[in-house]
Amino acid sequence: MIRTALVTISAMLVLALPAQAADDGITAPKLRASVTVSSDVVRVGDLIDNAGSAAQVPVYRSPDLGTTGALPVAQVLNVLRAKQVIGVMIGDIKEVQVTRLARTLANKDLENAVTSALERRFGLGDAANITVTFDRGISDIRLEASNTGTLQPVATRYDARGGRFDISFEINNDSNPAPTKLRLTGTAIETIDVAVLTRDVDRTEMLKSSDVALERRPKAEVTGEPAQRDRAIGMQLRRPMRAGTPIRIADIAKPEFVSRDQSVTVIYQVPGIYLTTRGKAIEGGAEGDTVSVLNLQTKRTLTGVVTGRGQVTVQGASQSASMEPAVEHTSSLKRDEAPAPVDTAALLRNLVQAPNSPARIADAQIPQARASQAQAK
Repeated sequence: MIRTALVTISAMLVLALPAQAADDGITAPKLRASVTVSSDVVRVGDLIDNAGSAAQVPVYRSPDLGTTGALPVAQVLNVLRAKQVIGVMIGDIKEVQVTRLARTLANKDLENAVTSALERRFGLGDAANITVTFDRGISDIRLEASNTGTLQPVATRYDARGGRFDISFEINNDSNPAPTKLRLTGTAIETIDVAVLTRDVDRTEMLKSSDVALERRPKAEVTGEPAQRDRAIGMQLRRPMRAGTPIRIADIAKPEFVSRDQSVTVIYQVPGIYLTTRGKAIEGGAEGDTVSVLNLQTKRTLTGVVTGRGQVTVQGASQSASMEPAVEHTSSLKRDEAPAPVDTAALLRNLVQAPNSPARIADAQIPQARASQAQAK
């Protein structure tokens, strides 16, 4: 007991030495203006240099994790004096700043940990497409600075119907053999990029750039393949849709250039011949679609390809048959001999009603050759 008392008195004498003690080779204790601590208590050795054997004596509770507190010098000296620490040099210090170190797990870090634990599991896709919402509005989490390990999931539970998750993590701790445990709960759903209407659009309208926006929506809300914004612009809806509705591939089509019962221009076209007449579309179609039209003159139903707005082109039957060059059919004409007149009505009938035999095909081609020669002359 006497020895303990002597040690205590010796420590007090060392700390009580005035500044001139430096002349005798002894360094006086000196107050620090800024202090950083990693534990939950502030010790004498944290506050002053050359604390000697009193360095491990606790004097304050540390600030909250990741925060800084200020201590007036007078208060610090009173506390140190109560711990039998005196003769501290303070210089011009007015207060001591005490900062408690911490490891901060930002909300984004926690989201990444959860999405990585759920990625390609429980019917979910890539982590980048999983949106997480934590219970109780979790934002950032601060841990002791000694928790330097990564978040390792040790138990993962997920309800695919409600999207609820409950995941337990462990983090290795440098100052403790037992890892720190962390449990996160909330909802996680898979989302996708999808084109969404910005206004109500009728079936007959063509989608403009201002009509379509790109949004992330829950994948469950989009049944079928979602349409990308670039592909939707310039297309036409297959049905009227309201603003905010996701657009699927099945919802859009090329703009309808011909509508049912619309009056259209029917073009009869074979090599060297180009004729037009009026018709009525029996069915609607977009550019490149094959539709049926009624020739209003002959009352015949034709099949043609939509080639423009209100325009259907019918390729002549002779188009697919081998044709001799037009000049060979008129090579016997003399310089002053006038070509035979073209019977347009007969030609039109031939184009509308395809010949059945090679002989009739040749006959159908002769007026065409004469017409070509007449145009050339």
